[in-house]
Amino acid sequence: MNNCTPTKLEDISQAQQERLFHIDFKLRFLGAVNRNDLVSRFGIKAAAATRDIALYKELASHNLTYDTKAKTYIGTNQFQPLFHCQESQALSALCYGLGDDHVAGSSSLITAESPTQLNLPNLGVLAEITKAIHQKKAMEINYRSLSSGLTQREIVPFALVDNGLRWHMRAYDRKRSRFTDFVINRIASPKLLSTEITKSETKESDIQWNRIVEMHIVPHPNLQHPDTIETEYCMTNGMLKILVRAAVAGYVLRHWNIDCSPSHDLQGPEFHLWLKNTPTLYGVENLAIAPGYKPSS
Repeated sequence: MNNCTPTKLEDISQAQQERLFHIDFKLRFLGAVNRNDLVSRFGIKAAAATRDIALYKELASHNLTYDTKAKTYIGTNQFQPLFHCQESQALSALCYGLGDDHVAGSSSLITAESPTQLNLPNLGVLAEITKAIHQKKAMEINYRSLSSGLTQREIVPFALVDNGLRWHMRAYDRKRSRFTDFVINRIASPKLLSTEITKSETKESDIQWNRIVEMHIVPHPNLQHPDTIETEYCMTNGMLKILVRAAVAGYVLRHWNIDCSPSHDLQGPEFHLWLKNTPTLYGVENLAIAPGYKPSS
């Protein structure tokens, strides 16, 4: 390595960047990392792990110091992450393990518990759906709905959606000639079709999907200490502004128990939030599940 020329991240191979990210992540969230962490995670030799740590030190010398007694590298008080990490990515890694490799397996990095999901997607069905989305193909499915029972449908899926309680897909329903949501675990016998897809069946024609709704969320007026909620949700000037697709607006309101009645009428300890700009919901379709929503007469 040329000591006269500072190494830049963009000049490093992707494989080595993955190992540097591993070092960075463990220093940031666990406060320590050692050679064995890299050897066990990536299956490399100890000498290669030593080189990776040396390179990390070159890139961010202020981030770590060596504890000779513990024989491990410790994060410093001056630590500044070398890599950007999204909140969801960090939580997933801490709860379920770093990486997606099959050989090394994965386990939580700290003791963590997340709410039990009652209906994880059937992977066999999910695989057919994701293939259809990726290959831009239509599908034939058997679908169970609460209103119609078991029916056969031809659909054109284009996106997966996690609504906080279960996974579904957004798709064009050829039987009803409209875009709608299909719960993955209500699907059976999925089969890819080679039929032509028209422009009216594609994502670009889904008005509810393409419309963006701006919600102004504030602490519920019934709360005694609204500043607690302002802090919890990182509100600015007492308000959280979020942008969501009209197609998922109802799910967001239900998942977070956001009172969307114009006069914040809902009572109960579960209502911490109120939608201040209720007119923004005009024209949004899936609001039957939204707390306190009343269609304008």
